[in-house]
Amino acid sequence: MRSGYGRSIFGPLLPLILGRDISGEVAAVGASVKGLTVGQEVFGALHPTAVRGTYTDYAILSEDELAPKPASITHVEASAIPFAALTAWRALKGTARISEGQRLLVVGGGGAVGFAAVQLAVAARCHAVDYTAEDMALTIKGKFDAVLDTIGGSETERISVSLLKKGRHYMTLQGEAASLTDRYGTAIGLPVASAVLLKKQIQYRSSHGIEYWWTFMRADSEGLHKIRRLSEAGKLNIPVEKTFPITQVREAHEAKEKKQIYG
Repeated sequence: MRSGYGRSIFGPLLPLILGRDISGEVAAVGASVKGLTVGQEVFGALHPTAVRGTYTDYAILSEDELAPKPASITHVEASAIPFAALTAWRALKGTARISEGQRLLVVGGGGAVGFAAVQLAVAARCHAVDYTAEDMALTIKGKFDAVLDTIGGSETERISVSLLKKGRHYMTLQGEAASLTDRYGTAIGLPVASAVLLKKQIQYRSSHGIEYWWTFMRADSEGLHKIRRLSEAGKLNIPVEKTFPITQVREAHEAKEKKQIYG
């Protein structure tokens, strides 16, 4: 986003506060809030299109975007979990609806979303395969019930689709909605993106008999509470390699872009 990605959507809304994940204490609640209290430790994440982010001393979130923080981990550890885990949750539970005994292929499981997806699959008693090597088609054997592709690219997509059982789901984080709206503007770009997605869905249903999706995070209160329980049980975590003070947000992003840290 700092480099201009999503500018057609967010440009007119500048200045923005970046940041999506949060972990902290409730400072105040609205009159209709029933499940949270002032002083309670919580964690959660904002929707990807939120304008007022979490890189600030105080952030505003709705009740369904928060859950009690896992008691067994710190705020730093908790703040790494929600957005990535909810992105994976939507793909696996909301779209693919994985169930016990199924096989999941995660392409690029070293990032936060992929790492969360593997843990969610294991918790659901699925067989999860994390793969990032270039010779994927030669190494992986058998067919899968779902593929979550965090890397994208035409070759990765082609191989991943070929490894799916008929009627199953290919889900990629590298959808084209933002890039197309950046290219054509929101008024034209969003309809074009919808048309591109629909065309791919029809093509893959016809050629491979599989379902094709662009996946992204959205608020899910049930999912966040399940993620909290898994974290408390030691079954879901996102390793924190390094922390930066809030005054060094730019340095943190640049370190990620240069692959000096992963996430």
